[in-house]
Amino acid sequence: MAGRAEQGQLFLGEGAPDGVIVVNDRCVLRTQNPHRVVLVCGIVLAQYALDDKMSEAHAMVSLVEQGWADQKDVARAFGYSARGVRRCQRRFEAGGLPALGRGRGYPKGRRRLPRSRAHLVSRLKAEGLSHREIAQRVGVSEKAVRNLLRRLGWNEGRAEQIDLPVKPTAADPKLSAFPTTPPCAEPPPAKLLTGADPNLSAFSSANDGPLPLSLDTDPADRRLDRLLAYLGLLDDAAPVFRSGMRIPRAGVLLALPAVLDSGVLDCARHVYGSIGPAFYGLRTTIVALLLMALLRIKRPEALKEHAPEDLGRLLGLDRAPEVKTLRRKLSRLAALGRAAHFGRALAERRVAARGAMLGFLYVDGHVRVYHGQRTIPKAHVTRLRIAMPATSDYWVNDAAGEPLFVVTAEANAGLVKMLPPILDEMRRLLGERRVTIVFDRGGFSPRLFQKLITEGFDILTYRKGRVRPLAKRLFQPCTATIDGRKASYRLADQGVRLLGGKLRLRQVTRLSDNGHQTPIVTSRRDLSAAEVAFRMFERWRQENFFKYLREEYALDALVDYQVEPDDPAREVPNPVWNRIDADLRAARAELAQFQALYGLVALGKRVHLGRIANELKTLHGKIARGVHTVLKRCAALEAKRATVPKRVPVEQVVTGAVVKLATERKHLTNLLKMVAYQAEGDLVRMIAPHYKRVADEGRTLIQSALASAADLEVTDTELRLSVAPLSSAHRTRAITALCEELTRANVTFPGTRLRLRYGVALGR
Repeated sequence: MAGRAEQGQLFLGEGAPDGVIVVNDRCVLRTQNPHRVVLVCGIVLAQYALDDKMSEAHAMVSLVEQGWADQKDVARAFGYSARGVRRCQRRFEAGGLPALGRGRGYPKGRRRLPRSRAHLVSRLKAEGLSHREIAQRVGVSEKAVRNLLRRLGWNEGRAEQIDLPVKPTAADPKLSAFPTTPPCAEPPPAKLLTGADPNLSAFSSANDGPLPLSLDTDPADRRLDRLLAYLGLLDDAAPVFRSGMRIPRAGVLLALPAVLDSGVLDCARHVYGSIGPAFYGLRTTIVALLLMALLRIKRPEALKEHAPEDLGRLLGLDRAPEVKTLRRKLSRLAALGRAAHFGRALAERRVAARGAMLGFLYVDGHVRVYHGQRTIPKAHVTRLRIAMPATSDYWVNDAAGEPLFVVTAEANAGLVKMLPPILDEMRRLLGERRVTIVFDRGGFSPRLFQKLITEGFDILTYRKGRVRPLAKRLFQPCTATIDGRKASYRLADQGVRLLGGKLRLRQVTRLSDNGHQTPIVTSRRDLSAAEVAFRMFERWRQENFFKYLREEYALDALVDYQVEPDDPAREVPNPVWNRIDADLRAARAELAQFQALYGLVALGKRVHLGRIANELKTLHGKIARGVHTVLKRCAALEAKRATVPKRVPVEQVVTGAVVKLATERKHLTNLLKMVAYQAEGDLVRMIAPHYKRVADEGRTLIQSALASAADLEVTDTELRLSVAPLSSAHRTRAITALCEELTRANVTFPGTRLRLRYGVALGR
């Protein structure tokens, strides 16, 4: 027993002194000055200087190979990753101890940057582009561009002319119609849209410039274009279509005119410019993501369940981008940090197209719950009635329930805090137009109301807090037809004063059939009481929008699992204060129970009033002692709580680094899903005159049409799409009318001169 106790002293636990790192219950690292010793069961296994990386790698390999520790424990103790330890093991197995050392200079056997990429960087620099712009075009870091140019000995005024490795040949006119434009035509510089002409189709403007060239004549074999992309000579593959019958999910091309009318490609080209030489360039990536959303392929990982060849035919390619490729494209776009500018450009287009629908704007927050292992800010999830780690997004929708733009709140800020920046953005989009902002009780703040009204906004919201019920004689039946819909309510209309009489608003109260009263406050005095109630209760359209996007577009799904630093000085509720407050509430609840029991006992004793105190002391001393004990505990807890701050910096609460979920990629995918939802809505409005049940089944009908198979026929100037008939005759007639209207729009497939022609393949 004594020997075992002495042996146990060799192993250090959590109280290890400085300079000692515990690998496991047998292995310990001791560091002193510039040297380190590796001990196994108290015996020295290795000794080396801290700057001797080869000896350190040998010590790690020895621990793992001899079975003293596993890879994870060794990696943690030595400050490496498990992959780094495995790499050292492979090097040792291949070349012994010398292989663990790394010579000076560029690693032998590792490929350098291709010569073609060096030519491209040199040419772009000669054209006057900055290092940052070249890095964005090529898809590398700015430092890599600077080092490459230094190695090339590049100086101002030098330019190199490159030639294509093959001579361009004309493509088969039966497959596609392409102009013979050089494949290296530069895209316009990235800039932010400042305005949009409502009469200008975003699609036509996107095709006004030079189109990409394809050197492949077989649409099913795009080897030459992929080679050009690999050599850095192709920014985006040209769509080359081939005719076919019953192509799966080809009906999704019905949504292209509505998607392109949103200006998404034009906005992406102006904001992002280019994502560098690639077979799947910016245009192809944006179109692929939009078609995925419309086909209910809700995240990149879901592409594993679909044939790349079938999806590629919808894009005019031999194969659609797969999971890793699409994730890399999203990462490259997110690295530019321009999702907010992209959303603003899309909103400008939407405002120009639907200005009449922007008299009432609905603002509400949506909480995306996070189930991972990171420690991120919490938010109250209304549908679950609990606070959970989450991220809050605030959406702005128009009067028809269509989304306009979205912003992500910092640290789940509430609606009262987020409304001013959101409305500042709205002012930049709408100019001096006066609009009415509709929101729920989360934004109720009389001081905020006063500020918004002063800035030229009208407000419409529920009244928060306890309100004295009104007499039923004040309610009158009100009926009105608004936006083609009949609305009937029992309403009471009166004025109300807030902020001590400084703020005068109008209150419209609705009386439900069960007697419940719902007070609504607004600054609009020109509206009828029925319209005030109608516009307020239309807020449920936004709730239905959130539900639809969660179920159909996976709005809550994470696009990536990356995190980014958060503000460590941000104040959060103090958990110590919360624990003391919870104890105080429990003590007060216990006191209330004692007081109630004490009163019941006193009520049950028929004693003279003058002797009630003495009687209660004598008969119920135990209850009295309990009351005094709880009173003392409450006083002590109140005094203790007063010495603890209610809010503290988050760095004092969180163990480790203060982080939050990365927002750029999620913001970008939210915007693309928003465009897809808008396109669906535009198609629903187009079939409304031809389908009676459009209010109930409109989106279901469009979803079925987009997921249906179709025939593709390619001519010299047209791309003809014949959609398969739907499940019933009246649905097929509605889609036939939709095809006729889409054909009259006379749009072309992005990246080509092929006009889209739509129809329904009848008679099957």
